[in-house]
Amino acid sequence: MRTALTSAATQLVELFRSHNFTASAIAHRLGTGPHAALFRGEPAAVRRIASDDTAFDFFVRSFLLHDTAPASEWVRWLGQPLVDALTTACSLEPYGTSDDALDPTLRCVIDIRPHVIAGHDRWIFSDADATMAGHIPGKDHVLGVGSASLSLAQSVPSSPVKSLLDVGTGCGIQLLAQSEAAAQLTGTDIHPRALDYAEATCTAAGLLHADLLEGAWFEPVRGRRYERIVSNPPFVVGLPEVGHVYRDSGLSLDGASQLMISQAPEHLTVGGTAHLVAAWVHKEGESWQQRVASWLPDHGVVAWILQRDVVDPELYVGTWLRDESLDPRDPIVAEQATTWLNFFHEQSVTGIGFGYVAIQRVGSLDDGSQSSEVVAEELHHDFSDPLGPEIEDYLVRSAWLRNTTMDDIAHSQLAVRPGVAIEHVDVTSDINSGFSPAVVRVTRTDGPRWSHDIDEHLAAILAGLNPHGLNLEETASLYFLSQGIDVSPVLMNDVIAAIVDLLRHGIVLPSDLLELDTATHGKAEA
Repeated sequence: MRTALTSAATQLVELFRSHNFTASAIAHRLGTGPHAALFRGEPAAVRRIASDDTAFDFFVRSFLLHDTAPASEWVRWLGQPLVDALTTACSLEPYGTSDDALDPTLRCVIDIRPHVIAGHDRWIFSDADATMAGHIPGKDHVLGVGSASLSLAQSVPSSPVKSLLDVGTGCGIQLLAQSEAAAQLTGTDIHPRALDYAEATCTAAGLLHADLLEGAWFEPVRGRRYERIVSNPPFVVGLPEVGHVYRDSGLSLDGASQLMISQAPEHLTVGGTAHLVAAWVHKEGESWQQRVASWLPDHGVVAWILQRDVVDPELYVGTWLRDESLDPRDPIVAEQATTWLNFFHEQSVTGIGFGYVAIQRVGSLDDGSQSSEVVAEELHHDFSDPLGPEIEDYLVRSAWLRNTTMDDIAHSQLAVRPGVAIEHVDVTSDINSGFSPAVVRVTRTDGPRWSHDIDEHLAAILAGLNPHGLNLEETASLYFLSQGIDVSPVLMNDVIAAIVDLLRHGIVLPSDLLELDTATHGKAEA
C-alpha cells in the first residue's frame, strides 16, 4: 500500500455499503431541490434535510458537507478503529479549538463521494472540492469527479480488452469505468498524491488488477502497448506554466493535447484504440481540423475528432479562473486574466475548441503501407446516449468503407437504420404565398443523433432500400427510370457519394453490418 488511506478506505466503504450510503440513496433522502443544491455548493439546503440523528445523515453532513463534529460522534458512527485509521491517514483532522481536550472537534479534510460509475456504486477519494470545503485549491490539488471525466467515461467503449492504460489517472475514475472491460489496468500520473487517491479508490472498489505507475505522460510505460488507452489529460489551453497539476501541463497553448494525440498511436497494439478528451486553439487563417489532424501520424491510424464546443478567449479564461474559486473582479485575478488574454492575442488565438478524439491503430506507423484516415467534424447538438458504442460502431463502419470500392457499394444491399426519422420542412417565401418545400432531413433518433439534409430524390431511394432486396444501384436506377431521369455514371456516383456520407454516420447500414450495429446499441441501451 502507498499510504494508510488505502486500508482506511476499504473499511470506510464497507461501512458505507452497510448503511446504503450510495448516490441514489442520497438523492432519495435529500429530494430534488436539496440534491441539486448539493451540486451547486449550497450546504444549508442539504443540512436542513439531513439533520436526523442517524448514521446516514451524519455521513451526509460529515463527508459531503465537511461539517465538524466532536470526536465522540465520529466514534459513535464509525467506531474507534476506523476513526484512528482515518486520523493516521490525515483524512480526519482536529478543527479549531475545543473546550474539551478529551473530545476534540474533528473534520474530514478530503472528499469521499458516492457515484455510479459504469452501473456500479463506487466511492471516489480525492482532495476536498472547494464548493463545500470553502477553500481555494492548491497547486497540487487532486480533482474528484468532474464533468470532463464523466464525459470521457461515457465516450469509451465497454467491449472486453486484455489491457488498458489510463494516462493521467488522477483519482482513478477511468480505471473504475473500465474495470469490467479490461483484464489488466494500468494508470499513470506525474502526481504522487493522485496515485495515493487512485489506490484508495481502486482498492476500496475491489480492483486488485490495477497497476499504478508514477511519471509524466507515457514515460512510465515506455515500450509497452495496450489494446485501449484512455486519457483526460491536463489540457487547459494557456501559457507554458503549471498553476494546478490536475489541469495545467506546462506546455504552451494546446501542447498537452498535441502530445497525447501524437504519441498515443505508438503505445497501441494493431487494432487497439485510444479515447481522449482534448482541447485545441482556433487561429486566424488556420483550419482547426487541419491543426488537430496534423498531430497524427501520416500512416497507420484511423481517427475521429469530434468538436463538442468552441468558446471565445474571454469566456474561456473567465471559466477557468472561476474553476479555481477565484473572483475575476479581484485586482490580482484581473491581472492574471489580462496576462492570459494577452498571450492568446499574441498567438492569434480566436477561439478554443474542445471535444473527443478516438484513434485506432490499423497498421504500421512507419512503413507507409497504409495512409492514415482522419475525419474531424462538429458535434455541437444535444444528445443523451453514451458515445462509446457509437465510436466503436463508427470504426467498424470506417473499416467497411475502407475495404470497399465505389462499385462494391453500388452492388451492396443496404438498409436505413432502425429509428431513423425523416422530416419534410416547408416554409413560406412571402406574405402572399403558401408553404413551399424547403428541405428534407433524415435524423437518427439514437446515439449522437446525426442529421443530414437531403433532396426528394435521395429520400425516395432511401425509402426503397431493403437489406434482403435490390442493391443500391438497382434501387436508384429503378427510381430514376420511374421519374424519366437518365441514369448516367455521374448521377450514380453522386448517389453513391451521398450514401457514403450517410453510411459514415450510421444512418444507412450495409446488410452485413446491420445485425452487428443493432446488437451493439441494443446492449448499450439495456
